[in-house]
Amino acid sequence: MNKAWWKEAVVYQIYPRSFMDSNGDGIGDLNGITEKLEYLKELGIDVIWLSPVYQSPNDDNGYDISDYQAIMEEFGTMEDYDRMLARAHELGIKIMMDLVVNHTSDEHAWFVESRKSVDNPYRDFYIWRKGKDGKEPNNWGSCFSGSAWKYDPQTDMYFLHLFSKKQPDLNWDNPKVRDQVFEMMNWWCEKGIDGFRMDVISLISKPEGLPDGIPGETGYADSGCANGPHVHEYLKEMNRKVLSHYDLITVGEASGVTLEEAKKYANADGSELNMVFQFEHTGGGPEADNHYGKWDSHKMPLPVWKKILSRWQTGLEGKAWNSLFLSNHDQPRSVSWFGNDSEQYREISAKMLGTCLHMMQGTPYVYQGEELGMCNAYFDQLEDYRDIESLNAYKELTETCGVSHEEMMGYLKRISRDNARTPMQWDDSANAGFTTGTPWIKVNSNYPKVNAKQEISDPDSVFSYYKKLIRLRHENEIIVYGDYELLAPEDEALFIYTRMLGTQRLMVLCNFTEKEVSIPAEVTEQIPADAKLLIGNYSKQKEEMLQAYEARVYAYHL
Repeated sequence: MNKAWWKEAVVYQIYPRSFMDSNGDGIGDLNGITEKLEYLKELGIDVIWLSPVYQSPNDDNGYDISDYQAIMEEFGTMEDYDRMLARAHELGIKIMMDLVVNHTSDEHAWFVESRKSVDNPYRDFYIWRKGKDGKEPNNWGSCFSGSAWKYDPQTDMYFLHLFSKKQPDLNWDNPKVRDQVFEMMNWWCEKGIDGFRMDVISLISKPEGLPDGIPGETGYADSGCANGPHVHEYLKEMNRKVLSHYDLITVGEASGVTLEEAKKYANADGSELNMVFQFEHTGGGPEADNHYGKWDSHKMPLPVWKKILSRWQTGLEGKAWNSLFLSNHDQPRSVSWFGNDSEQYREISAKMLGTCLHMMQGTPYVYQGEELGMCNAYFDQLEDYRDIESLNAYKELTETCGVSHEEMMGYLKRISRDNARTPMQWDDSANAGFTTGTPWIKVNSNYPKVNAKQEISDPDSVFSYYKKLIRLRHENEIIVYGDYELLAPEDEALFIYTRMLGTQRLMVLCNFTEKEVSIPAEVTEQIPADAKLLIGNYSKQKEEMLQAYEARVYAYHL
């Protein structure tokens, strides 16, 4: 058994803009995070993943960085950062920085220089091309709608931006770019941080020759940049020059990653990263047409979802390491997407989802508010949305694809990234205790009932349940290191699996419906009479039945 502290850890993601505002300007900040560290200590987490706090013009909420070694003024100062880091370490909490190095802001000093002239020393820090037949160099689409190229009249050339027009892609084929990035990473490591979450890291190596792709509904093609020709070579170099010199937790956001690729990114030999985020389980089901990408995707049938998660559980066994998540700053709220956020079932289904995820093999990630059962905001007005991806998609799909306003608002309510970005719900006072000012984005209207103050003092709350899930992981090696096996794979209501370590066994049973469902006989036969109920989300169980959204975990020995 290859043990490591980051395998045994539970990570909590903070989206700083929405976590806690200490100065009343309506925007969360570093001092607000410091103020709430005891809350996270109480929850029991080990690591904070901090979404970007670097200097940024904020075109994409901080994922467009103009200075990697300065703090965004809205969030505070470097002194505030150092104080937060020191206090977190005092409490035994590690800090993992969000590293965005596929692209920078167009206001970064490198790009300001790069666009000045074709022979500027920084020109090749970015990807510039001449137009083709009076148009863009190729037909690639941006992930944020429209072309992935922007014309720059200064040198009569286009630069590549796989995301916003204000996020030009760095040219990782240039060794000077890699050296500068590694130097910056070492600077943060020397400051004492504990790891990096690497934004869209699977996109850093572009396909040779930047060829056209097959256009989709919008007329643009997927860039095909995921898992490019040199990505593993560049990550091995990063590992040699930075990561291997410190005791870090590292996770790569790897959209488009396959199981085979993941074994390279997160190889047990430690030559690249500790783990990756893959998104097969968060996408739409195979029965959906998905004409409009993620926007019209449907929840996939449970047997398909189980098959995907199980393939990653068994496929990486002993070869690489899983990261476990259902929500983050780019996903809708998990209880709204995977569970049931009605008043009747919100708490019980939030606990069930937590059980299903935290009992698997891998490092679990809790997104801020998930431990409270926070759910989608369901904004009725377009002007309540702030997310660039959502606003660009609304414009493109209503203006060029014939999607009606009502239909598009339905998509946004269900899946917009802003659902995860509404302010953290601390108490039942104005603005959920997040700010004394006007919040940068509206607070979810259910905050008087769903908030941390109420849940911390309630032994039956979602918060108290998550505390127990996290404690159980810390106390039971089988939850971290045990082998995984899926049972009843075709069952359309139940997700049942076992974990095995030596003679120890866990049986995990989760009902994903609001109906009572019989536990299959072949499962009940495996649970001995003296099995201990390790955790469950109902105070009373029914023999051989799972109630609506019920979860149970039995522990026993063979």
